[in-house]
Amino acid sequence: MGSIFGTNSEYGLENHGLTNLNGQYWNLSPASLIEESLARRESSIVDTGSVVVATGQHTGRSANDKFLVRYPGEDEDIWWGEVNRDISPENFERLRTKVLSYYQGRDAFVLDAAAGANPEYQLPIRIVTEYAWHSLFARHLFINIPPDRLATHKPEFTVINAARMMADPARDGTRSGTFIVLNLKEKLVLIGGTSYAGEIKKSIFTVMNYLLPLQGVLTMHCSANEGAEGDVALFFGLSGTGKTTLSSDPDRRLIGDDEHGWGDDGIFNIEGGCYAKAIRLREELEPVIWQATRRFGTVLENVVFDPVTRAIDFDDASLTENTRSAYPVDYIPGVVPSGRGTHPTNIFFLTADAFGVIPPISRLTPEQAMYYFLSGYTSKLAGTEKGLGSEPQATFSTCFGAPFLPLQPQVYAELLGQKIAQHETRVWLINTGWSGGPYGVGHRIHLPYTRAMVSSALNGRLENIPLRTEEYFGLSVPEAVPDVPSEVLEPIKTWNDPEAYREQAQAMVRRFGDNFSSFSSYVPAEVSAAGPNHR
Repeated sequence: MGSIFGTNSEYGLENHGLTNLNGQYWNLSPASLIEESLARRESSIVDTGSVVVATGQHTGRSANDKFLVRYPGEDEDIWWGEVNRDISPENFERLRTKVLSYYQGRDAFVLDAAAGANPEYQLPIRIVTEYAWHSLFARHLFINIPPDRLATHKPEFTVINAARMMADPARDGTRSGTFIVLNLKEKLVLIGGTSYAGEIKKSIFTVMNYLLPLQGVLTMHCSANEGAEGDVALFFGLSGTGKTTLSSDPDRRLIGDDEHGWGDDGIFNIEGGCYAKAIRLREELEPVIWQATRRFGTVLENVVFDPVTRAIDFDDASLTENTRSAYPVDYIPGVVPSGRGTHPTNIFFLTADAFGVIPPISRLTPEQAMYYFLSGYTSKLAGTEKGLGSEPQATFSTCFGAPFLPLQPQVYAELLGQKIAQHETRVWLINTGWSGGPYGVGHRIHLPYTRAMVSSALNGRLENIPLRTEEYFGLSVPEAVPDVPSEVLEPIKTWNDPEAYREQAQAMVRRFGDNFSSFSSYVPAEVSAAGPNHR
């Protein structure tokens, strides 16, 4: 029998149906979890003291294998469809029985934690895993419970991760052997058939995206930081757009890097850690993330290292482009300990446009802010999700986080519109993607230029600079930005073939129009008219 630490007998594992376990390991310290993961050959340790793991077949989220349990006549507020595939209560029960049977005779690592830094909206959670390193990951990413509160911890949502257990699609109603199933009624999440730890993190984010908007809190797939005067900035964007990089600013204090809520008294971090992309990480370009990634106990997913010297090779993408670094938020110098901030002064929508036509910085009107929030445009490259090919794909992810939104999109959009109007928040569209041509022809916009643009917006240096209206998207682009060459601000001037640029821009305008047609019936006419397809 394994060690038991910090258990609450009233809310023990037997309440979840987990019985006849070989061992229960409750709320172990990071050092103990590292020891367990090394002893069980789940991980390796490298020369920095970081822990390296390989997730096998799944090196990114399995978006097509996520399901919500649908009860007949209930859950009409759920955004059912491609994002939220439904699974029957009968199939859920079948999977739960399989997961509980799978755990019999095995060890279980249990973490009691919380989501939401604002006590008014905090969700007590429990994460049960078969891997020690998964428990370490969860300990980094969620908010830790003080030791004196563990004995009375009552989880309101539980995640049971059976990473190595496969579903039977023909019998269990799944698409493949992989499954991420959320039962909002029973407050239980089942995960199996994948070792990618991001599924644990995003399942709880999905839960928060269901619970908090019903209380008037906007949940956001964004990072957040604050300046010396307490001014807060939010950075929205999907994987690879620069949320973590741009919010990890040595001159500003990090509040959180990926998930936040915006309530009546300001914003708050939903998590307690960071999950940064690590591929081609450079100390000179991302010094804050670089240092955090090299701390003892940081979890490095699918990062390649030399088996002899134990030196890390951040440039090696042989396992995946989606290499990851998971660490506690307090590994970042000058972090905001409370995980909370005031109402945001600036919001940045980040897109990594692989087609090279979106201006690198634009000031949005409130109507444009609603349009681009609902559009959630970016381009995805291979590696961030299973099933992507080698070519980039234009992606419109509603509210910059469609895979994690259980409710109808207008719920989130209306909350955003209300809050930016109430607090007079400035909104910017930032392209962190390509310039001089599409992916494969042009080049990624120089990160110091992007930092200069964001810094100028944050410091108010763009307030008195004239704006010009961009030809294809109707965006208001500053005529000059300190420390940024003027031609960079006009994408067409960076292309060798202006006609090729025009063709790409026109194609992008059509993509926006086709995508937004599904929203036009329930948004104000002025929001629909703010898009490029209506010019």
